[in-house]
Amino acid sequence: MTAVRTPPQGTTPPPRLPVREKSAPRERGGGLSPMLTRLAAERATGVLERERGSLYLAEGRVVHAESPFAPGLDVLLLAHGTLASAVWQDAVDRADEEYGAARLLLDAGRVPRGALELCHLEAVYDAAYFALTPSSTPGHFRYGAGHWLGALRPVPVEAVERETLRRRELLNRLWPDPLTDGAPLRRSETTAAPTPTARQSAVLALADGVRTASDIARELGRQAFHTLVDVRRLAAAGLLTGLFPPPRPHRRPPGPPVHPGPTAGPAAPDPAPGITLPRVNDPDITLLKRLRDALEAL
Repeated sequence: MTAVRTPPQGTTPPPRLPVREKSAPRERGGGLSPMLTRLAAERATGVLERERGSLYLAEGRVVHAESPFAPGLDVLLLAHGTLASAVWQDAVDRADEEYGAARLLLDAGRVPRGALELCHLEAVYDAAYFALTPSSTPGHFRYGAGHWLGALRPVPVEAVERETLRRRELLNRLWPDPLTDGAPLRRSETTAAPTPTARQSAVLALADGVRTASDIARELGRQAFHTLVDVRRLAAAGLLTGLFPPPRPHRRPPGPPVHPGPTAGPAAPDPAPGITLPRVNDPDITLLKRLRDALEAL
């Protein structure tokens, strides 16, 4: 039996050890990037460059985000006629450190402020989702670097991380296989599947075995994340599949030749080259067939 010592009467007991709450990281935004959290705390200005995108900060807040996997602000503005292509290009060419492209567009009355801020916020969250993807490459921050667009409505780092976590969880609930996010997509031929919605039908029409989800998002002028939602739902329904490189066949090392015993009958003839004899009583094949029939019946 272990004796528990109690402090003498009249003395102050030692303080309790601190216990870290498991929900604390999630309440603070999840801590997706320790460097980003530190930059926000020190109210830094510059650009954080990561493997799959960049985050622009002004006094510790996110003012812009870019990723090669997400359509830019220009795609969202031009795709549905909110802004003319020539007007956008003129603002980009005239932008400088004092007058960003956003300010030039607003001062000239080329686009309503609400529409510009809404499209910009969608582009920021869209690109940040990819920029904050876990990677093995460390990020790099360049102090003082700005973006030619200029600041519109800064977003707190905690809000960006919280939204990124929410989007990850949503995609995992829909279809917990991220391989469809970056692979070329192809429509699956299946008879037992629900009828796709109009948005999903537009995605299926562009799934030609060459385009990825990001390519389809740019073609449709939509956010990449919303396209990923459609892609994962279609994959879960069996209507869409990703084209992945085939796995390399595993070759067993050659073993010693097997000779029949004295009581064995004549050896079975070798199959013709390129032909594999089926194993009728293989329980694994039977199970796979049952799983296939069940999935097709959904």
